[in-house]
Amino acid sequence: MKRALISVYDKRGIVEFAEKLIQMDWEIISTGGTYKLLLENGIEAREIDEITKFPEILDGRVKTLNPRIHGGILFRRDKEEHRRVIEEMGIFPIHMVVNNLYPFEETVAKKGVGMEEAIENIDIGGPSMIRAAAKNFQDVTVVIDPADYNQVLLELRQGGNTKPETRLELARKVFNYTAYYDALIAQYFNELCQETFPEYLTLPYKKKDQLRYGENPHQKAAFYTDYNQTEGTIAGAEQLHGKELSYNNINDGNGAISIVKEFDEPAAIAVKHGNPCGAGVGKTIVEAFEKAYESDTESIFGGIVALNREVTRELAERLSKIFLEIIIAPSFSDEALEILKEKKNVRLLQIPELSESSYTKPMTKQVEGGMLLQDRNRLLLQDDMEITTKRFPEEDELDDMVFAWKIAKHISSNGVVIAKNGATLGIGLGEVNRFWAVQKAIERAGEKTRGAVLASDGFFPFKDSIEALAQAGISSVIQPGGSVRDSEVVKEADLNKMAMVFTGIRHFRH
Repeated sequence: MKRALISVYDKRGIVEFAEKLIQMDWEIISTGGTYKLLLENGIEAREIDEITKFPEILDGRVKTLNPRIHGGILFRRDKEEHRRVIEEMGIFPIHMVVNNLYPFEETVAKKGVGMEEAIENIDIGGPSMIRAAAKNFQDVTVVIDPADYNQVLLELRQGGNTKPETRLELARKVFNYTAYYDALIAQYFNELCQETFPEYLTLPYKKKDQLRYGENPHQKAAFYTDYNQTEGTIAGAEQLHGKELSYNNINDGNGAISIVKEFDEPAAIAVKHGNPCGAGVGKTIVEAFEKAYESDTESIFGGIVALNREVTRELAERLSKIFLEIIIAPSFSDEALEILKEKKNVRLLQIPELSESSYTKPMTKQVEGGMLLQDRNRLLLQDDMEITTKRFPEEDELDDMVFAWKIAKHISSNGVVIAKNGATLGIGLGEVNRFWAVQKAIERAGEKTRGAVLASDGFFPFKDSIEALAQAGISSVIQPGGSVRDSEVVKEADLNKMAMVFTGIRHFRH
């Protein structure tokens, strides 16, 4: 007689599955709540302590951890010695294990959950049982996902057993599942102990989407999301309209969201290829967008726009006149949706918590042969900023310096941002030479540089950049400081009656 051990937390479809097994003359062994559910639905099953000859103890902490269970799962049918031991000890063979685990993920995702509740939802017997079955997949079928019930039943009807390739695939799913489960637990204990950089790094992520391709069409890609911190992120966005998101859409959208989170006032950020091409703030979100658009009316074409206020009818009418890949906002009015949905391909992403910066997980960057891990760059400015020049910046200049500094924090190094009146005018980024970045920003700003400010993500190694900025009419500069030639740089600024602020903090982004 074939035997299936069934003990599931997720009981979707389990009654129907067990019923079909009974119809094919399988015997069912079960535990706890699953056993009661089966009996209530008229399905005959044997309780597990009838097999183990040992009662469940310690509030159910120990019930399947028993040689009569694991021996029945793990013995190899092709080894005579294994068969002899099983027979001599009176252990029943178990041919199928159907199990999924205590809801640790859902438990720790709840706000305010206590440590005792979290720990009690760490499954011990379940992982041991399904890992045992997966290890012995040549002889044992292991099912953890209700979505696989129909395939298993189909193969049992057709051939009396599941196919070897199916058992292999089901075992693969088990080891991925238990690894993810253990990674969740490891992360929980790391957080309890405030350990950011553990000796063994396990990162629990779950696949959300299989993407059409990666950065380029010849690269395969998928999108994985964090298990419990997706509010206010691209992973937690609700797509209201448009084509499915691509790898580049997700990456660029994430960049736009990161920048817009820096602002409390109405702000609009336009992003292209992972970097901002325009940014603006204003008294209204429409004004903010107009400033961002005017920053670079060409590069925004085919780009992404992130806004930290609701998209109104007025703004939607303006947005609809431009070819955009994605529009991200905390909400869209009904009238705005009606207008924007007329554009078939534009993706509309709604993120209600867009202005919140609650994501705390460290940043990762994979390199060949390893991975880098670092804290997120949440710091913007320090309290000990220093005005190093004879001239102090005017209030409006200081406002623009802080605005430009927020943008400079998120561009590729070496990077500089020219801004005025709450709008970017020219951005120079991704250069190997800071003077080249300055030249590019001046070139892109054109004749608008007079009276504008500049923010630099790193210090100026030479005074040549200041000379170029003075010639362009830049009035003020904000930069980290820290160069061995700081005194020369400040002197050049004084000669040109510029104001200069040292932040004491840099914002490299590579």
